[in-house]
Amino acid sequence: MWILFATGSAVFAALTSILAKIGIAGVNSNLATAIRTVIVVAMAWFMVFITDCQGGISSISRKSWIFLILSGLATGASWLCYYKALQTGEASKVVPIDKMSVVLTLILAFIFLHEQVTLKSVIGCLLISAGTLFMVL
Repeated sequence: MWILFATGSAVFAALTSILAKIGIAGVNSNLATAIRTVIVVAMAWFMVFITDCQGGISSISRKSWIFLILSGLATGASWLCYYKALQTGEASKVVPIDKMSVVLTLILAFIFLHEQVTLKSVIGCLLISAGTLFMVL
């Protein structure tokens, strides 16, 4: 089932880039990010209430709160940078650079989560990096 959600994520992320590039024309990138964020927050809380899991808030550990807050700050910073880049650059160049997050995630997962380094993951990182450079140069 995870592969369907991951595929959905890729499709919606692609739509996000195109729709944002069109919608951000003539709009301050920080304002556009704030508008987008309000919509995302509303959708997320809608899903929380639809799935009736709002009662789980009280059982979230202090450690989870800290890391969820840090993740939220990282997401906000990512979105602010992404929208500014998308506003001033070509989507076909901004998006591949943004997707270098895959390579960075793998490196960080190896370092901090002690995930296994495999030949396949190293080759994949090299190919993604080469593909990104090829697309933006």
